[in-house]
Amino acid sequence: MGNYYCQVAGLPDISFDGSKLQYSTNRFKDELYPALTSEDASFVDLLFLSRDNANLLELLRKGEDAVIADAGCFTADELKEIISSAKNGDAQPGNVPAYLYGFLEYYFGNEGQERILWDDVLASRYYEYASRSANSFVSSWFEFNRNVNNILVAMAARKYKMSVADAVVGDGEVAEALRTSGARDFGLTGTLDYLEIVQRISEESNLLERERKLDELRWKWLDDNSVFNYFTVERLFVFLVKVGIVERWSALDADKGMQRYNTMINNLKGGADLNSAKKE
Repeated sequence: MGNYYCQVAGLPDISFDGSKLQYSTNRFKDELYPALTSEDASFVDLLFLSRDNANLLELLRKGEDAVIADAGCFTADELKEIISSAKNGDAQPGNVPAYLYGFLEYYFGNEGQERILWDDVLASRYYEYASRSANSFVSSWFEFNRNVNNILVAMAARKYKMSVADAVVGDGEVAEALRTSGARDFGLTGTLDYLEIVQRISEESNLLERERKLDELRWKWLDDNSVFNYFTVERLFVFLVKVGIVERWSALDADKGMQRYNTMINNLKGGADLNSAKKE
């Protein structure tokens, strides 16, 4: 693991409202990423893989008509080759994450089944993969996000009288409690110090405000958990996540917030068994 004195010292100030930000994730990739050790680059790659997830789904849905956003770890052409390899039953290429190739193998083995929610299956595999990172800070970040998402979906499932067990993804103490507990707090008070905050956020009727409060919670988690990381890859990781949050807000509007909420509810109504899907 390297120390990045010059890189961290040169980082611009960044605030949640983004008013002073003159930076982008693409600029990070061009200017700071090349300075990382191979080990540290693998931790940052976990953030860029979220782009690959979105681009992969776009290619699977629209083929040659797909509109590909900024590349993550793979270009559009590389993703097409990965898709072709999985479809043909070839062995997993060495540079492709296991979760990504495993998802494609499952996809082509179950293509056409309408009850499977491919976005959620891929997201579940991605969070499971990223939360096993060898870097404890990075692992905790992805575990935190998975927990927050699971609490939100569990609260929505209860509200709409749907199956909580089918909606929650992943393994571990928190996921199991959300699936099985009938208590208002799912028996997690004292286990998660952010449980009550997420529960209050889930009750927010203004969807744009709801999204903002979630990102404020994520921002606070990053600050609280990186206090003693000064010139390490964790500091650069935090900066990149924050830049991504600010970028997202520059493009987010109320219609997109509503679309995301409706998608979550429709996914719950679909009743897909995400947990069996992710383990295939």
